[in-house]
Amino acid sequence: MELFFLFTLFSFSLASILNQGAVTYDCPYCQPEQIHIAFGEKTNDIKITWSTFNDTQESTVEYGEGIMEKEATGSATLFTDGGKEKRSQWIHTVLLKDLKFNTRYVYHVGSVYGWSELFSFKTPPEGEDWLLRAAIYGDMGNKNAHSLSYLQDEAERDHFDVILHVGDFAYDMDTEDARVGDEFMRQIQPLAATVPYMTCPGNHEEKYNFSNYVNRFSMPGPDSNLYYSFDLGPVHFVSVSTEVYYFTEYGLKLIVNQYDWLKEDLAEANTPENRSKRPWIILFGHRPMYCSNSNDIDCSVELTRVGIAGMFGLEPLLIEFGVDVVIWAHEHSYERSWPLYDNVVYNGTEGPYINPGAPVHIVTGSAGCQESTDPFNYPAAAWSAFRSTDYGYTRFKAYNQTHIYFEQVSVDRKGKVIDSLWIEKHKHEAYNL
Repeated sequence: MELFFLFTLFSFSLASILNQGAVTYDCPYCQPEQIHIAFGEKTNDIKITWSTFNDTQESTVEYGEGIMEKEATGSATLFTDGGKEKRSQWIHTVLLKDLKFNTRYVYHVGSVYGWSELFSFKTPPEGEDWLLRAAIYGDMGNKNAHSLSYLQDEAERDHFDVILHVGDFAYDMDTEDARVGDEFMRQIQPLAATVPYMTCPGNHEEKYNFSNYVNRFSMPGPDSNLYYSFDLGPVHFVSVSTEVYYFTEYGLKLIVNQYDWLKEDLAEANTPENRSKRPWIILFGHRPMYCSNSNDIDCSVELTRVGIAGMFGLEPLLIEFGVDVVIWAHEHSYERSWPLYDNVVYNGTEGPYINPGAPVHIVTGSAGCQESTDPFNYPAAAWSAFRSTDYGYTRFKAYNQTHIYFEQVSVDRKGKVIDSLWIEKHKHEAYNL
């Protein structure tokens, strides 16, 4: 009995000591969710973003090569949706800097209140001379997301180095006081937590001054994720907001700022030194400059192409700085152009896409949403090379400094490739029209 009393007293005293200054673990909504990653300022810098619905007081990532022996901390900001309920969540961001190239890391995110499941990602190789693989699509909602299972399968089998989501998420992220946005971010987590998920805003993100988009995604650069660029393999990728031309109530200054930034960014990418190292320039934004769909006024109102009152149109910049490919979405269909400028086709000298005389435009907005697919006008415009209303997504490969490849996957046809395109280019510079 005496021994039992002494043991009980020791246990109570030890518990009292351990509990001095201890954390209170009553935090029912502190479990991490909606986890996704993106490139930082360099491709061996990875930003990890997630949400909790209570303040966890810390934002921690444990990570490493096979074993999570390293730790990085970041910060959290309180995001309040603009709907009637003013629902709030804490959005956490941690930057993993100067990782090894071409290396697989495992990680989980969280705090003393709870950790996520284990994820992994692979950093890209160093330099420019390697095969770059991407998935590209826009207009994917949380309902009728036909392409999602195919994309998840490919991502989990390590088929992609990057994913480009070209605007329009969830339909819409602000719907039901942002609950639909939360649901969508959970749906894409199997993709976005393992492959850098690079984005641009679409018209469905406009509500409350794009606040759900701006707060939920963490792209490189300081400009609220609306426009930025990054280098990956032999490609300089440029993301722009087409929506600044259509929602001018948020300020015409946004158009001017983006235009000035874009001109400076493309000029830098087009210097002889940069173009010799990384020759391909691919620009992506949501609303297309060219489309031939029959049910959308945007196919005839081309503000991003010609500008407002003839000013700040983006198409002349594509010619001046030799942009190779421009990728759009918005139309719930797939359409590929011939090399094109100002509605005139400029094919290559040895075939349409061998040293093409102008940029090639691709619209890939059929990933799947509740608004169904969009029909086309008939007959097709002279600049339109191929089009389809099948649900699907685009695969992209940059093989080297002279050859890139696109193919369109139809999920309606169980993953069949319905269109493909090689672009061969031996000189990357301004177009001579």
